[in-house]
Amino acid sequence: MKARQQKLFRPVFQIWAPWLLLLAILLLWQVLCSALQVSDFIFPSPSRIAEALVEFHTVILGHAWRTFWVTVLGFGISIVVGVLLGFLMGSSPLAYKAMYPLMTGFNALPKAAFVPILVVWFGIGVGPAVLTAFLISFFPIMVNIATGLATLEPELEDVLRVLGARRWDVLMKIGLPRSLPYFFAALKVAITLAFVGTTVSEMTAANEGIGYLLISAGASMQMGLAFAGLVVVGAMAMLMYELFAVLERRLTGWAHRGQEAH
Repeated sequence: MKARQQKLFRPVFQIWAPWLLLLAILLLWQVLCSALQVSDFIFPSPSRIAEALVEFHTVILGHAWRTFWVTVLGFGISIVVGVLLGFLMGSSPLAYKAMYPLMTGFNALPKAAFVPILVVWFGIGVGPAVLTAFLISFFPIMVNIATGLATLEPELEDVLRVLGARRWDVLMKIGLPRSLPYFFAALKVAITLAFVGTTVSEMTAANEGIGYLLISAGASMQMGLAFAGLVVVGAMAMLMYELFAVLERRLTGWAHRGQEAH
């Protein structure tokens, strides 16, 4: 009976654990700011950030919407390119060995350094932000798809070949479904990176968006508004992360059955 109660309690606790931790952090943050009398111009308290969210909600929503759809657009491009390149790398050992070192080197380049170049090519506006979101987020998708395909068990492939399956059949019917857990894991990481890319680009090459709002608020010493913008970006990233987590549980439940039993 006790073991059964523990099993029932554990999922509930897992759901509420992040919110309880967040609440504890906010309370500690508020207490420290109040006790140490930290100026809002230096480090605003959660209550001041909440006030800024309410006071400037119209402005924040306008900039947030721009950041959201630009990020989603760049992220969508990264999914297409990442899946195609990952499929190419994972389906061919030669392509994997030839492309992986080059892609790793490219991924090591700071994406913020591309923003001035993209501004020269596409001007200030949507173009640099979309491309920065794409450049920073396609690599995890590509690598995880390639890894899922490249690590297909040789024994399984040999059995399928004996049964008459071609290489294409093995990749499409076994390789790609097997790569779905890798794919969704990559999406959850990549979407957070995409928001980073968009915000960084907007800070230097846009006249709207959360990144632009951060620069404007900082220049006018409105730290509460600046932190409110950061909160909104974090909230959008968390919502998208949770969306992909839900899709992962629904579409790849077979890959997590063993974990749910613990």
